[in-house]
Parts: sequence; structure tokens; C-alpha cells
Amino acid sequence: MHHPFPGEAELIATIDEAVSLGHAHAITGELSRSLSRLIAEQRVQLPAAVFEADESHYARRLLHQSDRHGYCVIAMTWAPGQGTPIHDHAGLWCVEGVWRGALEVTPYDLLEEVDGEARFRPQKTIHAGCGSTGSLIPPFEYHTIRNTDPSAIAVSVHVYSQAMNRCAVFEPSHGEWHRRRERVLQAVEA
Repeated sequence: MHHPFPGEAELIATIDEAVSLGHAHAITGELSRSLSRLIAEQRVQLPAAVFEADESHYARRLLHQSDRHGYCVIAMTWAPGQGTPIHDHAGLWCVEGVWRGALEVTPYDLLEEVDGEARFRPQKTIHAGCGSTGSLIPPFEYHTIRNTDPSAIAVSVHVYSQAMNRCAVFEPSHGEWHRRRERVLQAVEA
């Protein structure tokens, strides 16, 4: 069951306006600016559940699914040390903003794929503090995210062009090579 939160209407209106721009680069640019502004102004108060970590894995919580535009807004809660393997975004554009704490984000270039394995090269790691935003637009959609703080949780908000119910994750195999496997993603209602 959906529980409204203070500033929810402003968050949705802001995303709707950006999505109406129609082109992935224009949408993600506007969403990055808008999300950073909303975080700084603190008028949007995310539901309390978003700030509760799950010690077994990072938590994905659904904030909004747009029937009109198709986009999906997910809050992710990262306990100290939690992170992701290299993963893609299933061909969807995404804008991510750090709502609380800080995250370490490393983008990867996909160099080649052969027989279910992929070879990646890491790019410069980004230390994203509260209010930082970034975007991924396919084919540049591979990265890792990690909360490196040893004692504090981090919260990020992710806006996807559609519901992202699955993605490919890449587990180390040898050298720059990683074995590809599909992962089903779930988000609970916030």
C-alpha cells in the first residue's frame, strides 16, 4: 500500500516535467539538475522506511511508478560496506542522486563480450556526497556502487526510464573478464 510523503507531489511534477523533454540526454541532464536541487532544498521528505538498512543486502524501495510516463523511482538504502557488482541497467537510462551519506561509484567501459563473459575497464571512481547526481545512458550503463563509510548508512534515489525488474551482473572470472548472469530485481513499497 502506498504511503504519501511530504514533497511527493513536487518530486513527481519535477520528474514529469523533465521526462516531457523526450530525449534521453535532455531528460537526464534536467533530472540531474532538478534532483540535486530537491535534495539541497529538503522540501521532499522521503518515507521513514527508506532510512532503515537491511543488513543482508542493499534495500530497493519503490517510491513511484508513473502510469502516464512509464518511469520508475526507487530509493536504495546502503548499510556500511554494502555495494553492487558490476552491473548494467537493462538498456534503460537512469539518474541517480545521493540523498544521505556518500557513495563510491565506479563506471566501467565494456570492451568486449565473448561466450557469456565480458571484459571491462574501470574508469575514474567518483566519490559522490549528499546532493551529488549522475546519469547513465546506454550503451554507457555499467558501474558499481558502494557505501564505503564504516558506520553510516547511505540513501540514494534512482529514476529509471521504466521499471527495472532485471539486469545483468558481472562476477569476476579472470583478469579484466567477468562472467555475465541475469539478476531479478525486486523493490518493496516504501
